[in-house]
Amino acid sequence: MSVLSGADTEARAMRVVILALIFAVAFSTRLFSVVRFESVIHEFDPWFNYRTTQKLVADGFYEFWNWFDERSWYPLGRVVGGTVYPGLMVTAGVIHKLLHLINFPIDIRNVCVFLAPVFSTLTSYAVYKLTAELHTRGAGLLAAGFMAIAPGYISRSVAGSYDNEGIAIFLLMYTFYLWIKAVKIGSAFYGALAAAFYFYMVSAWGGYVFITNIVPLHAFVLVLMGRFSVRLYVAYTTWYALGTLASMQIPFVGFQPIRTSEHMAAMGIFGLLQLVAVVDFIRGHVSSKHFQTLLRIFVVTVFLASVAALVALTAMGVVAPWTGRFYSLWDTSYAKKYIPIIASVSEHQPTAWPSFFFDLHALVFLFPVGVYLCMQQLKDEHVFVVIYAVFASYFAGVMVRLMLTLTPIVCVASGIAVATLLQTYAAEPAADAEVTTGGKSGTGKPAASETSKIGIRAADAKWYVAIPVVALLAIYAWHCTWVTSNAYSSPSIVLASRGHDGSQVIIDDFREAYYWLRKNTAPDARVMAWWDYGYQLAGMANRTTLVDNNTWNNTHIATVGKAMALPEDQAYDVMRALDVDYVLVIFGGLIGYSGDDINKFLWMIRIAEGVYPSEVQEAKFFTDRGEYRIDDMAPPTMRHSLLYKLSYYRFADLFGGHSPAYDRVRGTPITSKPITLHTVDEAYTTENWIVRIYQVKKPDNLGRSLKDASAFEAGTKRRVRRKRAARA
Repeated sequence: MSVLSGADTEARAMRVVILALIFAVAFSTRLFSVVRFESVIHEFDPWFNYRTTQKLVADGFYEFWNWFDERSWYPLGRVVGGTVYPGLMVTAGVIHKLLHLINFPIDIRNVCVFLAPVFSTLTSYAVYKLTAELHTRGAGLLAAGFMAIAPGYISRSVAGSYDNEGIAIFLLMYTFYLWIKAVKIGSAFYGALAAAFYFYMVSAWGGYVFITNIVPLHAFVLVLMGRFSVRLYVAYTTWYALGTLASMQIPFVGFQPIRTSEHMAAMGIFGLLQLVAVVDFIRGHVSSKHFQTLLRIFVVTVFLASVAALVALTAMGVVAPWTGRFYSLWDTSYAKKYIPIIASVSEHQPTAWPSFFFDLHALVFLFPVGVYLCMQQLKDEHVFVVIYAVFASYFAGVMVRLMLTLTPIVCVASGIAVATLLQTYAAEPAADAEVTTGGKSGTGKPAASETSKIGIRAADAKWYVAIPVVALLAIYAWHCTWVTSNAYSSPSIVLASRGHDGSQVIIDDFREAYYWLRKNTAPDARVMAWWDYGYQLAGMANRTTLVDNNTWNNTHIATVGKAMALPEDQAYDVMRALDVDYVLVIFGGLIGYSGDDINKFLWMIRIAEGVYPSEVQEAKFFTDRGEYRIDDMAPPTMRHSLLYKLSYYRFADLFGGHSPAYDRVRGTPITSKPITLHTVDEAYTTENWIVRIYQVKKPDNLGRSLKDASAFEAGTKRRVRRKRAARA
């Protein structure tokens, strides 16, 4: 007995050591950006999260909860507390508070920067617990190791990526673990814990609807398979009742769980389980003949009544219909046709096939093997894996952002696949055939824990399998490290390139421009820019913006798009109506930065046309041959648009007239005609011409049009220069 106890202790200690190493790798592999660029917030959305966290830490939770942000969506403003998922900010604020309580002084910025890497270790642990519950602890360790370095998850959890997904994936997987635990043992306690983590998930990320629909679907499939049990009833009823009530305490969610179509499946399955439980109760109190008749009448009546009630409530507006984002998951062309603001976001595009290999590498091939092994056993928990795998695979295919929800189940299934392979070839054979020691699972098949595996006796066969597996895992680790270092560790506000001698060149135009705005403009200055840059403008420049990445008001965004697409004089009227002081545009034609506004211009036009079809038409921005051009062949509508003129103003001067100005992004020379501006003045252009800022002129004091006033001033200057030349 002491020998067994010692072996168990050694195995437990070994698992702890391996998990500690996995945690260390998960944390450290996400620090490339800090080592190379410094501790800085990345991307766009994280800047809003950081700004709101600063508000929370500085003024307290009550002020944060009731904060009206007058610096965004001018002149409308935004009620921040009622339009955010506060879980991320509260988590960072609590950690900051706790660290200060133990006299560990740390700036809130560093808490935000390192929050995602810290939670990545917890995500690895959650994947370990879930996989161990599904298979073995060895499979759990493998799955945790895969998850720690998988690029599909690292892409949203590197240091500086202070976004909701940084903590949400941990909550997603731990909620699923608790759900599986609750179903396996029929525990109300674990059901309540699953509800608590579900509430945390709801407070952190809008992707909580994935849980809201996958868990009911799992319960529904089990009922269809004839596996309804008290365990399932207790687990689901506890989770749904407590989780729904808790989620409704988040102001941004409110009554959505009982009033939107996305949540109706969870409510419907809750009702179905009550119905099945009642039927199961009646079965024991009436004869078989009467029971069958009563069952048919009861089920048909309840089903028809439920469908009729849902249709009526939807028609009355009590239950909201499916949203456009939901339809875009089933019809990839829906958003482009009807909601261009959704289609304009790059992470909402369908996933290219190479992206799966780029983000998952060898796991792409191990994933279906693990799912197949689960289908062979197909216990209640394995049904969940199959459902999760099928739906996550589909959703990841139609929207690149949802690769994030696919990655965890891929790691789980791959861990099961590799563990099964290693157990088969590495373990010593206990018998020449599979021997069942007694007992069956709920499916009627021998329970996995009650069956001794067939081992492989030949040593050479073991090596033939072990060496390729180890090599494959090593290549996977190398690939993940390379992708993390080169593709996912560069903050969007700081760019890096290589000089002719191979040395690294840092391009810091964004921070340069935002710093200039902060230091050289009035505190209440209003800046018009495309919505992509709204959060960064508010966070780094601390200036009022018209639109930002929240995209809640399509009409306001369309108005900004219209201003960019209209000729200069008409755009000036729009800017004056919006009290715009400065216009900011992003231009990459000089150094080859492809994420500039000219490349986004068609989306601005499409969004504007959806609201102002009489003023903006996309067709007018193409040539007669249907080409999108910026050179001399560009149509007049393109060349006269405000965005075009602001982007290419004075661009030809850089080439000194010896050669035509050349746009390195579009790979073409620009129009040879000089570009003049009369409604705005160039205020600042960054070193590499990526960010260009213009100041909007005030109306002329003499009542002249700005075009006439500019022409008069230009003529006066020419006459003065001529007189000076004549005197000389």
